[in-house]
Amino acid sequence: MEIKQEDGRFFIEEDELVGEITYSPVKDGVISIDHTFVNENYRGQGIAGKLLNEVLDYADGKNLKIVPVCEYAKFAFKNKPEIRYLLTENYQKLLEEER
Repeated sequence: MEIKQEDGRFFIEEDELVGEITYSPVKDGVISIDHTFVNENYRGQGIAGKLLNEVLDYADGKNLKIVPVCEYAKFAFKNKPEIRYLLTENYQKLLEEER
């Protein structure tokens, strides 16, 4: 399955939409991850994680920071400290306070 990119989203499409993750600019140097979707016929295959990794690579390559808005992205950042360097500073502080 090939991951494709359009403005504001990464997605996988076969005969139908398999999955997508959307992002949008917040301000200069910051994007938000807004929504993650995986078609129920394809769940449990790691597709959401692959899509998230595309956004993380994109943000890292463009030197962008991230605000996770969707629950999947929030969960990933909470449980994977190794990717938190991509978070905005204020969101990193929020995660630290939750511990």
